[in-house]
Amino acid sequence: MKRAILLVTAALLLMLVLAPVALAQGTTMMTSAAAGAAGGTTGGALAPSGGPAILLPAAALLLGSGVLTYAVLRRR
Repeated sequence: MKRAILLVTAALLLMLVLAPVALAQGTTMMTSAAAGAAGGTTGGALAPSGGPAILLPAAALLLGSGVLTYAVLRRR
């Protein structure tokens, strides 16, 4: 049982590290040299962020942490 908890914990941590990378593969970052040098914005609209695409990883993390917490508390 202890080995399973360790494996689940390692999988969750790996997902925390790799999920943002997997979600960001389809996006491109467009910046201008002037905005990067000045450290400000050019006054344009902000790019969309978050939204429905974040729901699946968030739900998976919540469910996984709930299962892990239940397994640890059940053991005691």
